[in-house]
Amino acid sequence: MSAMDLVIQSADLSTDAFDAFRVALASSRHRRHASAARYFSVPVDAETRRVVRALADFWRCDAALVQPALRCTDMRVLVLDMDSTAITVEGIDELARLAGQGAAVAAITDAAMRGEIADYAQSLRQRVALLAGTDAAVLDRLRASGLPVSPGARRLVQEARDLGWATLLVSGGFSVFAQAVARDLGIEDSCANHLIVRDGRITGEVSGPAENGGLIIDAAGKARMLQRLCDRLECPAARAVAVGDGANDLDMMALAGLSVAYRAKPVVKQRAGCALDYSALDGVLELFADRW
Repeated sequence: MSAMDLVIQSADLSTDAFDAFRVALASSRHRRHASAARYFSVPVDAETRRVVRALADFWRCDAALVQPALRCTDMRVLVLDMDSTAITVEGIDELARLAGQGAAVAAITDAAMRGEIADYAQSLRQRVALLAGTDAAVLDRLRASGLPVSPGARRLVQEARDLGWATLLVSGGFSVFAQAVARDLGIEDSCANHLIVRDGRITGEVSGPAENGGLIIDAAGKARMLQRLCDRLECPAARAVAVGDGANDLDMMALAGLSVAYRAKPVVKQRAGCALDYSALDGVLELFADRW
């Protein structure tokens, strides 16, 4: 039976929740932060996992079994998805709402993020086609109104940079938003698709960035951008942290040494190393042993 550390956290982690896990796990070593707790060297088998899931559901907190040796200082890269991860909305859905196509576009977005549409690039082109003829001024309106940043995103990025991690924002959405969000959060680089505008109107066309060979940034494209950054730094992808919420994040998350599903679709939570449903985005930091 292997031993792992258990990290539980939520925005308002109660003493009762902390005690319930401590008693159930018969943990001899544990530490508590304001909104998180860590139980050290927990023997893990199928029954332990079942108990942890049940307690997490009951107390409405995140619970992650992590390797005791997982340390911030071993990581070199942080890659964040943008829509519904670094920001709380889907940029294309917000744009479609302003263009009067909100419901039609949102339905396709939701299906794509759940993994129900296998070809992400096709789903993106379908959505963008619905925006054809829209006054490009809506792009400035949306940027001016602000794309709401996810709780904890600023601290996560700042801490990552303080640790010396390279930071990258990737998106299957649009560079016009990704560049603004990256600048706002202090993320060093961004990579996203290009929404084509001509004569002051959105044409209904979209193209991929040059760094992805002009191909649409989809699941494979996101993974390619993570690997490209690691190659540039001459470090293995195992030293990367990848955070996302949708099916098009799964490939990059599979490459990373630590994958975190944030407010994610079920298919993503099932395959990620850890999931954050109740904690802020900076809850990623609590997963590392040297934060305790």
